This record gives sequence, C-alpha cells and structure tokens, in this order.
Amino acid sequence: MSYSAGSFVNALSDVRLDNVFNPYSDLCELHDEPDAAARRRRNLELSLAAAVELEVSTVWIARDLGYRGGRRTGLALTDEAHLDAYSALFHGLPVQKATKGPNMGERTANTIWRMLSRLTQPVFLWNVFPLHPHEPDDPMTNRCHTALERDTCATFLHAVIDVLKPKQVLAIGGDAHKAVANLGIDSVQVRHPSYGGQNVFIRQIEQAYALPPDVQPDLFSRPTT
Repeated sequence: MSYSAGSFVNALSDVRLDNVFNPYSDLCELHDEPDAAARRRRNLELSLAAAVELEVSTVWIARDLGYRGGRRTGLALTDEAHLDAYSALFHGLPVQKATKGPNMGERTANTIWRMLSRLTQPVFLWNVFPLHPHEPDDPMTNRCHTALERDTCATFLHAVIDVLKPKQVLAIGGDAHKAVANLGIDSVQVRHPSYGGQNVFIRQIEQAYALPPDVQPDLFSRPTT
C-alpha cells in the first residue's frame, strides 16, 4: 500500500456520492455524537494498522455497510453490541462507540461475531463498497451499491488486499463474491448468514477453520436421566 492507514482513512472520508452515507465524514443528526465521524475514522485507522502489525492472514468481505452496523461503528460487519468483541479480537484495540443512546444490534453481525469469537486469530473485515448506500430520502435503509459506486471505491479494496496480502479471502454472500471477482480478486464464497443462511454459514466457517461443530442445546427436547 502506497500510503499509511491514516491517509487511507482520510482518502476514504473524502468520497462523496449521492444517497450514500460516508461514516468517516458525515454525521447523522438523529444518532451521532458531535465527533462521531472522527471516532469512526479512528476506529478504522487503528484496525487497519493493527491488522498489518498482527499479520492478519484472512480477510472477510461482505457487500456494503448497513445502517444498523457499520454506518454507526465505521467497522465492517460490526454493530455496537460487538465493539467489545472487536476490541478483544485485536488484542485490546481501543475502538469507540460513536453514537448516542443504547447500543444497536444487527442480525448479520450477531452471527458473524458468534463465529469470530471461536477463532484464535484476528480477521480483517471489509466491504466491497465500504460506505452505506441507502434509498433516496430514506437514510435508515439498506440497498445494494451500484456498479459506479463500486468502481469509485475499488481502489480501497485493492489497497487492503495489497497491504495485508492475505492467504485467504472469504466473500460473504453471492453478491460480494461476484463483485470481488469483477474487481479481479480471488475469493472463496460462503453463504451470507441472513435470509435462512445462518446454519450453512456456520458450517462453512467451521470447515474453513477446522473448528469442531457448535452444538446448540435443543430447548424442546426432554433431558435424559
């Protein structure tokens, strides 16, 4: 990567697109603290620098930031309910909450972090489109990024891959896998955990990392005596 983590984040914060919330420069009047954008920039800068220092060998890539997760934290696939888990995965990284009020959770992030908590190694999380695309005049919605938006931010994904040089890239969901391939990056596709894909995703991650099966208790079975 030809520039530092700080310059990477600064360049990303300069991106301006219609119907896109840039968490590294924009402020949400409803939810954000006055310095929220600066906190999110710091979260990402610390994360990228730590990933380089720890020689992270795997990158997980999803499609876009969501309004309940990365829009608020500045961290891909991470909601506020899992900021402490994110910190622990990166050996005590001092990431900060950037919003007012109670923590907001996201269903996808919950499954992602259920699996990350079982790993003994940090993973760098990213998105094909690293900002939050939303419907016109409705910022608390999620939509798929456009090809133009993807191409505008392609340099950031390539920079992440160039600097980390991961041994494996996992694309979470078919949309992310197709977009990553269109950018010339090889990846292994795993099922997105939403829309009924949770169990398949869990099994695929267990296989990828040689984890023992996570047997959840059956609350409807009678205990044996």
